Amino acid sequence: MTTGIYFAILFKIIGSLALLIYGMKVMSEALQKMAGSQLRHILGAMTTNRFTGMLTGTFITCAVQSSSATTVMTVSFVNAGLLTLAQAISVIMGANIGTTLTAWIMSLGYSVDLTSFVFPAFLVGIVLIYTRRMRYVGDFLFGLSFMFFSLVLLSDAGKALHLDSTPAVIEFFKSFDVNSYFTILIFLAIGSVITCIVQSSAAVMAITILLCSTGVLPIYLGIALVMGENIGTTITANLAALAANTQARRAALAHLMFNVIGVIWVLAVFYPFVNMVCGFVDYNPAVGAVNANIKVKLPVVLAAFHTTFNVANTFLLIWAIPQLEKLVCCIIKPRKSEAEEDFRLRFIQAGIMKTPELSVLEASKEIQSFAERLQRMFDMVRELLHTTEDSKFVKLYSRIEKYEGISDNMEIEIAKYLDQVSNAHLSDETKEKVRSMLREISELESIGDSCYNIARTINRKMSAKEDFTEKQYNHIEQMFELTDDALTQMNSLLISHKHQNDVNRSFNIENEINNYRNQLSTQNIQDVNEHKYTYAIGTMYMDIIQECEKLGDYVVNVVEARMGVKQNA
Repeated sequence: MTTGIYFAILFKIIGSLALLIYGMKVMSEALQKMAGSQLRHILGAMTTNRFTGMLTGTFITCAVQSSSATTVMTVSFVNAGLLTLAQAISVIMGANIGTTLTAWIMSLGYSVDLTSFVFPAFLVGIVLIYTRRMRYVGDFLFGLSFMFFSLVLLSDAGKALHLDSTPAVIEFFKSFDVNSYFTILIFLAIGSVITCIVQSSAAVMAITILLCSTGVLPIYLGIALVMGENIGTTITANLAALAANTQARRAALAHLMFNVIGVIWVLAVFYPFVNMVCGFVDYNPAVGAVNANIKVKLPVVLAAFHTTFNVANTFLLIWAIPQLEKLVCCIIKPRKSEAEEDFRLRFIQAGIMKTPELSVLEASKEIQSFAERLQRMFDMVRELLHTTEDSKFVKLYSRIEKYEGISDNMEIEIAKYLDQVSNAHLSDETKEKVRSMLREISELESIGDSCYNIARTINRKMSAKEDFTEKQYNHIEQMFELTDDALTQMNSLLISHKHQNDVNRSFNIENEINNYRNQLSTQNIQDVNEHKYTYAIGTMYMDIIQECEKLGDYVVNVVEARMGVKQNA
């Protein structure tokens, strides 16, 4: 065989792997579009104990065909405070079991001629894509077809190489002593490194199956590569957690520790364990792949090992979740606590832009955090009104000023993130959510501006050495109370589900604010004319009242955006 032919086959293999990764991505995203919000609810609700958490992780990973999506989502949930560390560890254990389904799908692709399935599936998929209601099913079929088609191409390319009749390749693999633990460790390290580089355990599994099915790679070395893939795949969650909080980084480390501990105990009983798995599928590793019938069994052996390893590891370590939790807590210490006033997004992390459908949750949680921060800002403004000591006043005013800057930055950063999310292929429901969120953050930033404007007016009053009358203070406090009620109700709506909320309550509060503003405006004109206070103090007094009314309008706008209703409807 000429060098040119070898290169042609090599490019075919690389292209097939690219097609495999793309197919899995399309399939996974389609499944997430079909059931994205449900998956989030399932993950949040079905983790009451370690066993339900494990089953939940298994189910979701089987559903979306991506353990990376599940682990990244889990890290995000821990970061958002929706899951405890112990719950996250159990979910990640389940995700490891769920991901073994991929290996079985691949072994099927190598064992059965799928050509007769692939092309009709492509046809049905493209027809469904152009139908509005079934397009995500079409995307799923397309992704699955790409995946199977790539496996057919890989199998054909492997056969075309004739590796089993190439002396140089045979001699190369024969040079490794399969009975040496040192050799096993080398191939384990190779599997880990390659998986870290390509960021796809599926691609490395496909190559491993290809080499084993041709008969040139001994099953012991192939299984060592599979064990390495288990360690290498944990890098995704660890990268996602780099910028996250302490608990999220601990969850990602727990994923790595779980797989490393599993690899260590399997290495201790490596040969008996592998022989036991081979016995399940009636394959003798000592004989090797001597004919075509036996070669067909090799992908099944790899899939069986992958499943047995992860199930056994989960069964052993699920009882030790508290100890594993303590271990990762000892390794990763909490960061020095940051001041509340420091700008830092809590839930949106740079490494988490993996699955757009699921990224919306992080954005939603960040908007909730934004709204809560603004209510704290308003509380500071209320405190500022009654602060008379100069040093305390200056300090508090500076904090409010800082919060206003944070508010501006949060709007920009969340908008950037949502813009990234919207660039992906999203479902109509998710597109609508993104549009609503963009409106929410714009209105929330305006609330921050209103709070700052009230603080500036109070600062003007302080600088002018003038003061409000007791009656004015009472009126302002009443208006502040109504405004705070509006903010509290808004935060409640942002946290809970749509069907649990009564939007009319927000509208009623806003009407109260408007009516009270009108009443105070009329009263103010009368009081100024009667010289109860100066025109200047009356202007500052009404500036505060008017700004509270504006703030109430912005609150209603946020509520309308979140609930998808209009006040006048």
